[in-house]
Amino acid sequence: MCDFNTLTDEEKKLHHEKLLQCANNFGGKNFFLQLLEAIRETKPHPLTAGNSEFSIELGTVTWNKVIFNDKLQLLIKARTNESKQDNFLPQPDEKSYKKILNVVRTIKPVVFHVTPAQKEDGPGFFFQAFTIIDKNKTKLNPVFDALFFCSVDTVKKVLNYTPKV
Repeated sequence: MCDFNTLTDEEKKLHHEKLLQCANNFGGKNFFLQLLEAIRETKPHPLTAGNSEFSIELGTVTWNKVIFNDKLQLLIKARTNESKQDNFLPQPDEKSYKKILNVVRTIKPVVFHVTPAQKEDGPGFFFQAFTIIDKNKTKLNPVFDALFFCSVDTVKKVLNYTPKV
């Protein structure tokens, strides 16, 4: 998802619509981008927060399970290979397969809830980190990728994308 220019027009349109819907449910593009900027500036990474929550003045992101730094580091490493192999999971015969599979098993059940501070800004939205296609293929959810990892400029590009007719 972070390699937006390499996606097909259909994928670009799909990601644009999904992220725009999320942004609108959080109070609009500007509020959404401010949330992303706050997440990027926070050290250590917000996903490792012991209280499973990240708050800014505009809203809150909560999740139902603590994610430890070792799992986060493996996740970050594995997501860079996803676009090359069109699969989050490496080949079963690769050395890192078992570790990455454990990351998926650990983080897959986690549900992330993004809620604006003011009810009138929108209902918020929720998502999971992965989309399991079949037992051998798993994809990183583009909303999860955009919220926690992609550059703010890339997300801006996705939000402002105009589909070709």
